[in-house]
Amino acid sequence: MRSLTLDIEGMSCGHCLEAVSRALGELPGVLVDSVTMGRAELQYDERALEPARIEAAVADAGFRATAAV
Repeated sequence: MRSLTLDIEGMSCGHCLEAVSRALGELPGVLVDSVTMGRAELQYDERALEPARIEAAVADAGFRATAAV
């Protein structure tokens, strides 16, 4: 498992937190450590998916995610 921190734009309420948590939690090979306003920390199986797929899942939920440096 590899660690990944995402910076997430567009979150403004509890519903946003739930939407991002749900989107990440539905991905196979992802373990969500925490989702806070504007940020998500997770572990993912790099053999099962790439960070771009994780970012795309957040985008599908209506937010913009980029890997934190």
